[in-house]
Amino acid sequence: MQNWLRIPYIERSQVGTDAVVLRNGAAFDGHRYRAGTGVVVVEGRIRQVGPDAELDTPAGAEEVDLAGGLVLPGFQDAHVHPVQGGLKRLRCDLSDLDTREDYLEAVRSYAAANPDRLWIGGGGWSMAVFGPTGPLAADLDRVVPDRPVFLPNRDHHGAWVSSRALELAGIDRDTPDPVDGRIQRDAAGHPTGVLHEGAMNLVERLITDTSDDEYYQAFLTAQEYLHSLGITAWQEAILGDYTALDDPSSVYVRAADAGELTARVRGALWWHREHGLEQVRTLVDRRCLLERDRFVAGAVKIMQDGVAENYTAGMSAPYLDGCGCATGNTGLSFVDPALLREAVVRLDAEGFQVHFHAIGDRAVREALDAVEQARTTNGGNDLRHHIAHIQVIHPDDRARFGSLGVTANMQPLWAAYDEQMVDLTLPFLEPERWAWQYPFADLLRSGARLAAGSDWPVSSPDPLAGIHVAVNRTVHGASGREGCEPFLPEQAITLEQAFAAYTSGSAHVNHLDRSGSLEPGFVADLAVLDRDPFAGEAGEVGATRVVATYVDGVRVSG
Repeated sequence: MQNWLRIPYIERSQVGTDAVVLRNGAAFDGHRYRAGTGVVVVEGRIRQVGPDAELDTPAGAEEVDLAGGLVLPGFQDAHVHPVQGGLKRLRCDLSDLDTREDYLEAVRSYAAANPDRLWIGGGGWSMAVFGPTGPLAADLDRVVPDRPVFLPNRDHHGAWVSSRALELAGIDRDTPDPVDGRIQRDAAGHPTGVLHEGAMNLVERLITDTSDDEYYQAFLTAQEYLHSLGITAWQEAILGDYTALDDPSSVYVRAADAGELTARVRGALWWHREHGLEQVRTLVDRRCLLERDRFVAGAVKIMQDGVAENYTAGMSAPYLDGCGCATGNTGLSFVDPALLREAVVRLDAEGFQVHFHAIGDRAVREALDAVEQARTTNGGNDLRHHIAHIQVIHPDDRARFGSLGVTANMQPLWAAYDEQMVDLTLPFLEPERWAWQYPFADLLRSGARLAAGSDWPVSSPDPLAGIHVAVNRTVHGASGREGCEPFLPEQAITLEQAFAAYTSGSAHVNHLDRSGSLEPGFVADLAVLDRDPFAGEAGEVGATRVVATYVDGVRVSG
């Protein structure tokens, strides 16, 4: 078996000194808070963790004054899409805007500044800005009349497209919906300009004007940004051609071979839902082909359902209509549950970690059933399967995470009142079901292990913003209901539990067993915060900022 747990060093030629001492603050060691604690790093490894007065300072060591701040293991994102995020930052990024007029002005300005681009891309718009009907192609036509526009929304489960894009793809009122998606239409059946799920591919497959160098620059931009947030490792949630996106695998290989991959990355190979078990052999071959220092494709990503906001998350009861009456729609299961069980048994037998996307309670149960079948067939192992997103979980299934050894991979920023939750989710779920959302505390109480991620560019990759929501169930700095009223506050977790999810919890999922904790002999992947959030008010956790990030004791940001 390959050594998937290998943790190579940054070359020491990049280091100004072989030793670093961080003192005059506090530490979170990956599991618990430790006041008045510092860290000694020698040759890229942690040598000592303890009270300042007891630290041994090697000759010539760099002294770092924490100034009352906090040192902790580098954050690890257990579910993220950096190349997509980097591309968005390089293109028409709508993520920080929140009105229709602002979106259209940004698109207009980007198109004017980039007259040579064949397609106008980027994205990050919020569905809540437009409501259930969504945005219109006609709006884009007014600001970009001469070129096709393709803009994924924040969750990347839908795209806003112009009439020119629809025309190039041959999409009209007679075009059938694909089996894994939906074309949004008006009362007469004409496409309005929004494509959901697999329908995005009808347009996206036509986009050919992104060069290899642009993809690579997007990755380098993303890596720099993630390091600035204290993130030292992550799980790339899709290696493969989900919809028509180019596979980012080659970007990681290029960065690793060039010595420019400074993060530690575990990749999840895409399970093609239109294919069957025959693809397992190909996945095994790709895992071997892609392995590099700092980059291992040791997981397989299975997207089992969609999202609640467009009614494609797999639920055990029907969605409601706008009047509160039950519809005939319970969402999608992209992989037939019987095939899913067979697939997970095969992948488990081949030594793959399975990384599930499951939003609805039915999809979560289908994923747990598949892991249970693999345990029954193959016996126990340490592959560390995990289910990401876990928005709605039936109470009967919460204890199964712990008993089956399945990690609950949470995206805590979503566990708050916001326009998307209030306008596009709560009105369309039965009250019993919407009260089952993001049950982080119940999962911990039932014996589950938590990991944490962002799903960036779906939402911010800032771990401290996510930790704030996990602890407070409100968004830091937001106004109104989003910022003031906790969402299901009984499911809030403690600050130590939230920090652990982003450090030791995600390190476990990423199979990085000598990282994620401040322990002698572990790699010196560290983040330094400008304050000690454990010493302040819980409602101000989100104000904390990262001032320095280290990988192997080498400062990579700050």
